[in-house]
Amino acid sequence: MKPQSPQTYVSGVLEGNRRMLAKTITLIESALPEHRALARTILDQLLPYTGKSIRLGITGVPGVGKSTFIESLGMMLVEKGHQVAVLAVDPSSTRSGGSVMADKTRMEKLSVHPSAYIRPSPSGGTLGGVARTTRETMLVCEAAGFDVLIVETMGVGQSEIKVASMVDFFLVLMLAGAGDELQGIKKGVLEMADALAINKADGQNIQNAQKAREAYETALSLLRPSSASWKPPVLICSALEMSGIEDIWNTVLEHRKRLAATGEFKEKRRRQALEWMWSIVEEGLKERFYQHPDIKRILKKVTKEVEKGMTAPPDAAYALLSLLDDRSCG
Repeated sequence: MKPQSPQTYVSGVLEGNRRMLAKTITLIESALPEHRALARTILDQLLPYTGKSIRLGITGVPGVGKSTFIESLGMMLVEKGHQVAVLAVDPSSTRSGGSVMADKTRMEKLSVHPSAYIRPSPSGGTLGGVARTTRETMLVCEAAGFDVLIVETMGVGQSEIKVASMVDFFLVLMLAGAGDELQGIKKGVLEMADALAINKADGQNIQNAQKAREAYETALSLLRPSSASWKPPVLICSALEMSGIEDIWNTVLEHRKRLAATGEFKEKRRRQALEWMWSIVEEGLKERFYQHPDIKRILKKVTKEVEKGMTAPPDAAYALLSLLDDRSCG
């Protein structure tokens, strides 16, 4: 891809040009230093046009029906006049056109709607890469006029934590009637949730959903809420039948209203901005470490010495770090 001038990208994004939006995101995802430098210039110019959207993170256990739920929610929102962007975060996948097609196949109606945009966030094999590109893609989509951003986690563990740290509302989808429901969810995910939603509550499964709701409410009552002004509710829905979807959206709006009234919303956004800065610093330091010529020269030798017990791990680590003097970082 031959880069164009920063203003070409900026103008295209602000005009809502889908082709330039896709090109800008592709530039952001590039690992080439010249592309990253250009992407930073573009983001700086787009920054004044960002920050006004509702950022919603969605995760769930395997088989919970995330794609069907997101499509149902997305279709409801575009019919209400919203512009919806869906970003799928999958740290286990690699960048490919196939992954783009897979996401669009999973959400057939939403993917072709003129008021919606679906984009996977390729990781390049690292979760840090996901965090960086997803956050930057969110800003670009906001500048392009999307007022609802849905970030879907497709991985597990750390990917959920990363997504929760970049959204306003974190929704955890659960299943009922699948054995011991609480076994399928980690305590850390429950602690991050702003709401739980039991999906597939239709047909003969409605009674199971009610029982599961009681179990989840009990589990949540044992945890300390992350906000003094918000107690995470447990909701029931059926994405297939479009029941309970509007209640979930109203919950997202109510959460935003309450946190805005106490000042927590602005504080959360400020905190997330700082977390983002430090994550980029950490990623940059790690990158510089591995690219340092002296470290590259002796790393293999030092690693073997540690493996054979010839050098203590702390001694080896400090010897490597000592090579990163002030001159190398300048």
